Amino acid sequence: MSARDKFEPTAATATADRAEQSLGRLAVDLPGATAVFRKLKLDFCCGGLVSLRQAALDKQLDLDDVLGQLAALERPDALPENVAPGALIDHIISRYHEVHRIQLPELVRMARRVEAVHREHPDLPTGLAALLEGMEQELLAHMQKEELILFPLLKSGGRPFADRPISVMREEHTSHGQALDQVHALTNDMQAPEGACNTWRALYTGIAQFTDDLINHIHLENNVLFPAFEAARVSGCGSAEGSACGCQ
Repeated sequence: MSARDKFEPTAATATADRAEQSLGRLAVDLPGATAVFRKLKLDFCCGGLVSLRQAALDKQLDLDDVLGQLAALERPDALPENVAPGALIDHIISRYHEVHRIQLPELVRMARRVEAVHREHPDLPTGLAALLEGMEQELLAHMQKEELILFPLLKSGGRPFADRPISVMREEHTSHGQALDQVHALTNDMQAPEGACNTWRALYTGIAQFTDDLINHIHLENNVLFPAFEAARVSGCGSAEGSACGCQ
């Protein structure tokens, strides 16, 4: 048995540990937990020092059911073994599109709450809720275009009609990246101020996860899925043949 195997916690151990963690700690450390707690009427802000086990007992909730809902928030990034375009598209939809649709409404809700409660705080990210809401609307429209138009086209073979819609999606990806830059600037790179409440800290943790997910999502499309269908072959440096990539 290796040292890593000896000391690495099992899934059962991790679940038991989670039951003993406070609601506040779980809200901050596990993106998406706030939505679960809100649905179950578990107070993770003012009552954040109470353990999950005790909170479930107080509310007469099934602890295993609550733990199961929290475990479902842990989403692996591993690609499917079959990375054929159809399988990759299905992975992108289930791992990223569906997750973004869950992430963003909760982030908007928390941002609104933070801006309302802490409006006098000098480090308040004023305008964050509106920025996230705008990103949500743009991303929802973007994903719908992919699911209704581009992805079915790619699954049917793509060429010679895929170049233009792929180009549009790439342009929109650039816009999403620019919006993320604005979020980073507004939140001081998701660094909550000293003494920030659990909701504020959970908001920034959730934004950090959303940022990672969106970057991985765009990477899979731009660098793995789309090149297989674009007319221009990609050279070793990552640019279309005949274009200047600026790497020299």
